[in-house]
Amino acid sequence: MNNILSLQQRIIPEMIELLKKRYKILKSIYYNQPIGRRALSQELNMGERIVRTEVSFLKEQGLVDINSIGMMITEDGENILEKLEEMIHEISGLSNIEETLQKYLGINKVKVIPGDIESDNTVLKEMGRIAANYIKSLIEDNYIIAVTGGSSVAQVVENFPKINKNNLLVIPARGGIGRIVETQASTLASKLALRIGAGYKLLHVPDNLSRDALETMLNEPDIKDTVEKISKSNILIFGIGRADEMAKRRGLSDDEINELLQKGAVAEAFGCYFNKAGEIIYKTPTMTLDFEDVKNIEHIIAIAGGKSKAQAVEAVKTKNPNMVLVTDEGCALELLKLKGDIKK
Repeated sequence: MNNILSLQQRIIPEMIELLKKRYKILKSIYYNQPIGRRALSQELNMGERIVRTEVSFLKEQGLVDINSIGMMITEDGENILEKLEEMIHEISGLSNIEETLQKYLGINKVKVIPGDIESDNTVLKEMGRIAANYIKSLIEDNYIIAVTGGSSVAQVVENFPKINKNNLLVIPARGGIGRIVETQASTLASKLALRIGAGYKLLHVPDNLSRDALETMLNEPDIKDTVEKISKSNILIFGIGRADEMAKRRGLSDDEINELLQKGAVAEAFGCYFNKAGEIIYKTPTMTLDFEDVKNIEHIIAIAGGKSKAQAVEAVKTKNPNMVLVTDEGCALELLKLKGDIKK
């Protein structure tokens, strides 16, 4: 397969580009269906005439159905899309990139999704689906699954398939009550629990509490029990954020944000802010998994994409050989630049 693809790329490169374009169109219809041609054209940033021509071809092949409410992927289209994923992965040379980053980051596995979420929002959905299917393969009876908040983890939850396991518990890996309730850890924990038929516990606790208030709440039996279970999790699903963006979302003052950035903060995870060397330079006063406990969790799955997240991904070191990173091509290529494999 690899030899054939390599030969095709050298002899008829236009065929590979056409394959990638049709794959992108199919994928966009799949994640946005039902969708009209004009909306699809805007979604793909592609001319309507080109979209019309390609969609007509896909319809003739029985991969797309067009009706009054818009375009939808047929069952054959879904099967083709699934088979194309592996081919596009090989064409883009992502297997080699995954292996290189795995060694560079010192983790168990790296899964790279074609594209960049900063220019194609279907890539984030694809990252969520791939991560969800991988996590499903890890879950056993009696497992405790901890999740943080954020849009990346939200996509994992949205794409999680049905499973048949017993006595599962889903818990938030941190507290926090902010403006966007839909992507908070407690909200996502409850959603995931409902999707997989698990029990769940919540942590509706504001960020940036005083130390005294935090200690008082930690003595509440229900909260204390939930926090203890976080450190005993079998699976941790978390997102990685840029320090500047996350500090604003967490409600830090301008002075606090400037101080963080002056100290060299580039990444945030679990309420901790990291510098380029992966050192914790500040911890948000909140109920969360202690970063020192992360390395003791058996399965750690990090979700982060977009080239602007590369430095943050590199900074968040868990020192856990079981960690798996699900990212996109944009972030992966930027990580290679940081490593020095690609000229900036």
